[in-house]
Amino acid sequence: MATQKGNIGITTENIFPVIKKFLYSDHEIFLREVVANAVDASQKLSTLAAKGEFKGETGDLTIHISIDKEAGTLTISDHGIGMTREEIDRYINQIAFSGATDFLEKYKEDAATIIGHFGLGFYSTFMVSKQVDIVTRSWQDGAAAVKWSCDGTPSFTIEDAEKAERGTDIVLHIDDDCKEFLEKERIETLLRKYCRFLPIPIAFGHKTEWKDGTQQETDELNVINDTEPLWVKTPSALKDEDYQKFYRDLYPMHDEPLFWIHLNVDYPFNLTGVLYFPKIKNNIDIHRNKIQLYCNQVFVTDSVENIVPDFLTLLHGVIDSPDIPLNVSRSYLQSDRNVKKISTYITKKVADRLKSIFQSDRPQFESKWNDLKLFIHYGILSEPEFYDKAKTFALLYDVDGKCYTYDEYQSAIKENQTDKDGCLVCLYASDRTAQHSYIEAVKAKGYNVLLLDGQLDTPLVSTLEQKWGEPGKVRFVRVDSDTPELLIKKDDTTSEADEATKNNLSAVFTAILPTIEKADFHVNAAAMGADAAPIVITQSEYMRRMKEMASLQQGMSFYGEMPDMYSLVINTDHRLVANLTATFHETLDEKLAPIDAELRGLNARRTAIEDAQKDVKPENLTESEKEDKKQVMADIEKQEAERTAVIAAFAKDQKVAAQLVDLALLQNGLLRGESLTAFVKRSIDLI
Repeated sequence: MATQKGNIGITTENIFPVIKKFLYSDHEIFLREVVANAVDASQKLSTLAAKGEFKGETGDLTIHISIDKEAGTLTISDHGIGMTREEIDRYINQIAFSGATDFLEKYKEDAATIIGHFGLGFYSTFMVSKQVDIVTRSWQDGAAAVKWSCDGTPSFTIEDAEKAERGTDIVLHIDDDCKEFLEKERIETLLRKYCRFLPIPIAFGHKTEWKDGTQQETDELNVINDTEPLWVKTPSALKDEDYQKFYRDLYPMHDEPLFWIHLNVDYPFNLTGVLYFPKIKNNIDIHRNKIQLYCNQVFVTDSVENIVPDFLTLLHGVIDSPDIPLNVSRSYLQSDRNVKKISTYITKKVADRLKSIFQSDRPQFESKWNDLKLFIHYGILSEPEFYDKAKTFALLYDVDGKCYTYDEYQSAIKENQTDKDGCLVCLYASDRTAQHSYIEAVKAKGYNVLLLDGQLDTPLVSTLEQKWGEPGKVRFVRVDSDTPELLIKKDDTTSEADEATKNNLSAVFTAILPTIEKADFHVNAAAMGADAAPIVITQSEYMRRMKEMASLQQGMSFYGEMPDMYSLVINTDHRLVANLTATFHETLDEKLAPIDAELRGLNARRTAIEDAQKDVKPENLTESEKEDKKQVMADIEKQEAERTAVIAAFAKDQKVAAQLVDLALLQNGLLRGESLTAFVKRSIDLI
């Protein structure tokens, strides 16, 4: 037959520059597209044979990939249905586009969508090729072989060719700037990435073996794919060892999985796959993007954020669904109804599987909780619906290692840890070792203490406070956020220290406190009992929680820049503090008496002035009245400064008081640098 010449039927002559420009970032995808077409051609032949339309032998359908470095070609050969001259004209030469302007505007942001929407899988070859040849022969009786060639312009040629067997050879003449695709290692890597589980054998050369000191080729084909991966098999025919082996094949450097789920649904959408629960410790991001998405065993992506809920991206494994196209855009995924159904289904299957394990073998579930909790907590925090499913199997552990479900824990502490306002107070520690003394202090009062030392426990407690009852009726409080007496207030009758004693002690210990960078202290005194610690350092639950949240959540960084807020509470009942109080009176009462008398007079004078001026607008005050108030305030400030100086001079010599402060700081990890050196020296002197 005579050589045919013509132009490819498109509505713009700039299609090839467009393909080059907009698909270039995904240029490696060409190999997946061409091999997937070869698989389709092979499967179509099997279908025709099964229906009796193809009478011959299908024979070996293995697809062969070969490189000819000298010729600069990469060839993909199949033994599928092939094409006639008319079919080439219909399927290769006709590309249906809307206007070029609409095309560019709609798809300029998403290269992959161009292929998916317009059937450009084959034309992705021009991203890496300066010329593409198709040599093909149809399965139909009497069909002649033909060759199609195109150099990346709308011009093509079709001519008769020599080809003894049915099938198609796609010959890519690799462009000068894409020579990487003539490297064996590069092509093998891409084949294993995109074609690892295709249903037709894919052979790339022959296997090699070490012989006579060199790597030598054998007669055995190098088949790179598993045509029947585990997820396409019937679950009842599989053993635990099969699932574990498949996991090791997918993730050879990972620990053994905890559990797995075999997905298999054909209505209202098609979905198969296997999802594994990996061992997760304290790093979320490093475990993301371990789920591989396939479409009819063709690899699509391992970025499945828009296909499964965010917390499920921590799972590992494979999802395969023909209802998700090979080339998917983010906007498509966010709006597609099938994708949303798949996401909901997977979430339910995961929750049902966890619940089933918990109910059937709670001891096993509890033993694996530390590896599961980050995943479950992430789900509770990121998916509101997941909490309702997870609340029956999510666990809490106390500092003694006892385990509770959410309902069990609330019931266990309700009687003893409900405060005077009817609020359930859940005490917790985030570091059993660092907060040991605080834990022991509240346990001595008969309270239970949870151990919440996970990466997401700070935001989790805020969620549980909202979920466990009416607003304000459940509080989670860390054991070091207040004195034991005030963590759970049972009544309003608390022992009050003498006001003057409290003020004097606060002044002494304020003078002793070393300066600590990015830390502010409020010094106070309270009667906490003779057996309690002489000094307790507490940290505001609210501010500490906000600062911890700032490290996890964008938009809260300003909390992270704020100083840590601490309260240093002096126990007036402790004998060492009582001794200091006695020494204070013996040493300073006489010195402070005239200052305090003067202050009492000045404060009385200030009160009288303020009472006289309270109903007068500032602009109506006379200069004399303004000066009177200004003077009395200056006199008060002067006397208070003098009083502070006297107390500071006294405090400087109180080694026991300084030792108590440093011990409290040391216990909380706040004593460092010069202050720590001084503490060590003082300790030696005291000994």
